Amino acid sequence: MMTATNLKSTTLSASSTLSTYRKAKKAKQQRRNIRNNIRSAIFMGLGILSAGFGLEGFLIPNGLIDGGVTGISLLTNRETGISLSILIVAINIPFLLLGWKQIGRAFSIRSIICIAILAVVIVVVPYPVITNDKVLIAVFGGFFLGAGIGLTIRGSSVIDGTEILAIFLSRKRSISVGDFIMLFNIVIFSVAAYLYSVEMALYSILTYMAAAKTIDFILEGIEEFTGVTIISPHTKRIADFIKDEMGRGLTIYTGQKGYGKRGETQNTEIIFTVVTRLEISRLKQEVERIDPNAFIVMQSVNDTVGGMVKKRPLKH
Repeated sequence: MMTATNLKSTTLSASSTLSTYRKAKKAKQQRRNIRNNIRSAIFMGLGILSAGFGLEGFLIPNGLIDGGVTGISLLTNRETGISLSILIVAINIPFLLLGWKQIGRAFSIRSIICIAILAVVIVVVPYPVITNDKVLIAVFGGFFLGAGIGLTIRGSSVIDGTEILAIFLSRKRSISVGDFIMLFNIVIFSVAAYLYSVEMALYSILTYMAAAKTIDFILEGIEEFTGVTIISPHTKRIADFIKDEMGRGLTIYTGQKGYGKRGETQNTEIIFTVVTRLEISRLKQEVERIDPNAFIVMQSVNDTVGGMVKKRPLKH
């Protein structure tokens, strides 16, 4: 029989083990937080430098603008002569205060720091003027500015508060974030066309398009993910191909399929997997070879966390 002393010793041992586990878990979480903070700081630093280069090396010397708060700041700078650094900070403040309520305090603080540093960088760093060719200015000015915005977003902050307002209004009104940003920028470019020229506005639209595409590329990456749902009686063969030949993870769940005018139903297994756009053709060809009548549904996926999509290289 277990004595009182042995029981107490066992209890203390278990308590000590649990305490050690909790300490190890806490230490691991702290290391993860430190890594995340360092990565965010690197993204934000690179983003600020890139955005400053896009503005000072391309857009400002040649009189072109972008969309969003940056575009408003550039327009106001041209019309009033007020320092662009002051305008970027001042015009972003209302959006950041809104972000404080809508998104969070930490996000707003990081964004304020980024915008303040960008304002200093524009004044202090002597960026060279790269070219006077308007097409190159529009494309590469938009590219570097978009890279800056995208990198700071990857660092969990912003240097342009337009999207904060768009998110707020999408929650209050029946308008999507994308639709609001498009309407917002149409107004900016229309004002630019009225004040200056249609040609200048068109080049500015090209700048905006280059910036928007660069932001998408940085946030989503070159490997655009696609979620694929496959319904077929040959579930095992298809699943084996996805796991063994493609090296990808998948989920198999049970559902019911209905068809015909009378709505007959029967149980079926459904495969869901996420692949990159480079793998879609290979997967479709193999599924069609196994089951020409398989039902395949594909939809875009912005990003994935965990699983086997990013951890394994493509198999050919």
